[in-house]
Amino acid sequence: MEAGKEKERVLKQRQVLLFFVLLGIAQAGFQPRHYSVAEEMESGSFVANLLKDLGLKIGELAARGPRVVSKGKKLNLQVDRQTGDLLLNEKLDREELCGPTEPCVLPFQVLLENPLQIFQAELRVRDINDHSPVFLDKEMILKISESITPRTTFLIECAQDLDVGNNSLQNYTISPNIHFHLKLQDSSNGILPQLVLDKALDREEQPEIRLTLTAVDGGTPPRSGSALILVEVVDISNAPEFAKLLYEVQISENSPIGSQVATVSARDLDIGTYGEISYTFFQASEDIRNTFRINTQSGELLLTQKLDFESVQTYTVNVQATDGGGLSGSCVVFVQVMDLNDNPPELTISTLTNHIPENLQETIVAVFSVSDPDSGDNGRMVCFIQEDLPFFLKPSVENFYTLVINTALDRETRSEYNVTITVTDLGSPRLKTDHNITIWVSYVNDNAPTFTQNFHTLFIRENNSPALHMGSVSATDRNSGTNAQITYSLLPPQDPHLPLSSLVSINADNGHLFALRSLDYEALRAFEFRVGATDAGSPALSSEALVRVVVVDDNDNSPFVLYPLQNGSVPCTELVPRAAEAGYLVTKVVAVDGDSGQNAWLSYQLLKATEPGLFSVWAHNGEVHTARLLSERDAAKHRLIVLVKDNGEPPLSATVTLHVLLVDGFSQLYLPLPEMAPDEAQADLLTVYLVIALASVSSLFLFSLVLFVAVRLCGRNRAALVGRCPLPEGHFPGQLVDVSGTGTLSQSYQYEVCLTGGSGTSEFKFLKPIIPNFLSQGADRVSETNTSFRNSFEFS
Repeated sequence: MEAGKEKERVLKQRQVLLFFVLLGIAQAGFQPRHYSVAEEMESGSFVANLLKDLGLKIGELAARGPRVVSKGKKLNLQVDRQTGDLLLNEKLDREELCGPTEPCVLPFQVLLENPLQIFQAELRVRDINDHSPVFLDKEMILKISESITPRTTFLIECAQDLDVGNNSLQNYTISPNIHFHLKLQDSSNGILPQLVLDKALDREEQPEIRLTLTAVDGGTPPRSGSALILVEVVDISNAPEFAKLLYEVQISENSPIGSQVATVSARDLDIGTYGEISYTFFQASEDIRNTFRINTQSGELLLTQKLDFESVQTYTVNVQATDGGGLSGSCVVFVQVMDLNDNPPELTISTLTNHIPENLQETIVAVFSVSDPDSGDNGRMVCFIQEDLPFFLKPSVENFYTLVINTALDRETRSEYNVTITVTDLGSPRLKTDHNITIWVSYVNDNAPTFTQNFHTLFIRENNSPALHMGSVSATDRNSGTNAQITYSLLPPQDPHLPLSSLVSINADNGHLFALRSLDYEALRAFEFRVGATDAGSPALSSEALVRVVVVDDNDNSPFVLYPLQNGSVPCTELVPRAAEAGYLVTKVVAVDGDSGQNAWLSYQLLKATEPGLFSVWAHNGEVHTARLLSERDAAKHRLIVLVKDNGEPPLSATVTLHVLLVDGFSQLYLPLPEMAPDEAQADLLTVYLVIALASVSSLFLFSLVLFVAVRLCGRNRAALVGRCPLPEGHFPGQLVDVSGTGTLSQSYQYEVCLTGGSGTSEFKFLKPIIPNFLSQGADRVSETNTSFRNSFEFS
């Protein structure tokens, strides 16, 4: 079971590694930008302007928060956010950064945020001639046998120059003499000076020769260094010879100090003192002398400090064997350092955001880079995190990765995450590095208040008392703390004419609604307004609900009689002919009620009558009908009191008084018969003409009647009781509409009634209409009728 899990884990890691390899291939064509700067420039020196290369404007650069990061933090650079200038933060020493490597190119990245971008660049540090050639041995002793023939070459120590290129060591010179000249030979390690014998040496003539060797570089101005060569002429002997001229050895980089690297061996044919051999380093650099030492007697090459494959992979050590006579021979030891998986992967955090607001998706939490100075599989890496977290690793360029939120975080569910980034190499044994990041989910006001109901309906009975508690609205918020503190308010009404501020108020803390004044159903039957609930978060979130207030009607309005009008003037009298049959429509009481519903349902009843049983009132429409046939014994004048009552609780009512006058001789001949006009348009025009003619004739008749009475009274000069005709201030109501079709007049007529005051029987004279029906009679009939009317008027 464990083996299966391990196999699955390895398979996943290989898949991730394959993905990274493919990503690297896809990005292989990407060429970073190249910049250069001379070494030893002062801090704050200008390197380049990045605006054009980044494709940004000055204002945009500051908002993107540029930062410079480099592997191993070798480079200390900064970006001016206002100008986009790339500046040095400190002096750069090319020899310290790159050593003898040329060109000295240091990669770095510019990180831009919002959104994240990684800009690849390289900085080349140019060498300046700040170092002079130096001989490690200021005095070199060279023992040469007098038997050596001319043109023999002798190796001498090289000078060391830390500069590179043209500033490195370019030439050697030797002081003038007759025995030697200088020969220069190019090699992988630079120029090798060789001393060539021009003239045979003679110990008896000159046992010692002093020469000055000068090394010159190619800088401007050139720098130089010198050393003394002391040539000692010795007697004839044999020079030592090494068994091998080249020794090749391999040594692991984790070898302890004091380990034996190699053993060189030389022999000399001489005996005695001239055959004694000693081993020394020859033309050895300072680094070689610090790393190795040689046993002068045995020729053992020993390790004096730890080897590091990542720093130096090979060493070339020149060993010289010198016998007692001063003669010498040399060999080369080539040391190859073997790489071991001795360096765990390194993880460098470039940017980290520990506090992440909730509800953010695809948000970058951290940007980091990984590296491993080992080579081969020892330097290949796999990077991963736990699988049960809402985060994932996203590879970028040049071993850069981003830790990104996979799904939105919810602080109400979980407020803290511990993420372990694990980087492991593929060496044997595998080395890994763990980096722990704690991420806190910060509060965000991400939940707006929610009403328990989005629509509320409140029923309020009219005539309520002010400050009445109408009802409440309630909202909840899933957040906590100040983000969950809710404040209620009334939102501006959509109807600008609704005086909401004078109708309703709300308690900001608990959402209770109050009526500010008494409501009147007849003035305002219903109104709507919106209530807002706002939390105390930043930014504040809100929601709203609709409240509809329905005013319930109270029975607070009595019925109002529209007809007949009860305005205190002369009462209107309804005329009924004695020949009318039972059920004859006398008139109709018309009333309304300002309430609604059953409070406005009206019923009519005859409350009081001069002669009960003669008239009846229909309960539902207020029509007054004759209950039976009229007789001569019935009184001429009747007074009816009709009660109009609504259906409220308690019911309200109103009364109306009707005056009914029974008339004799109300012949059907003079009653207009309802008939249909042949042409509707012509009937309308005739109606206008009839109204104008009726008004003109009536005015002329009244004026003539008044004038006639005044003349008669003045002529008799006595105060006799004169018959009078009470006339109402206005005409009798005309244009009575027969709703039931039982015989009400359909045209406008006016009758005048005269009672003789001197008669004991109060004789009633019925007068024919002033204006007869124009539809049935001609103009002659009108004149005849007026004459007949005047003849029927009597005075006593």
